[in-house]
Amino acid sequence: MGTGVIELEILSPDKTLFAGKVSRVRLPGAKAPFTVLPGHAPIVSLLCKGTMMWVINAEEQKVAIEGGFAEVKDDKVTVCIE
Repeated sequence: MGTGVIELEILSPDKTLFAGKVSRVRLPGAKAPFTVLPGHAPIVSLLCKGTMMWVINAEEQKVAIEGGFAEVKDDKVTVCIE
């Protein structure tokens, strides 16, 4: 922890959509949207329909999702989406 980056993995039922290092991730949580920064506490969250966003080299990347879940642990975010 404390590296200033987060490992992000975005998985769909068919394939890995993204795997790499990012500076932050914004997710449409079931109760409210939330942002994951380096050093974030461990969490598992359901995701609702919305847009997830991540930042690579100060450039935002976005994808619309229908739902899924996310796990945050040790500066790694794993997102399973529909």
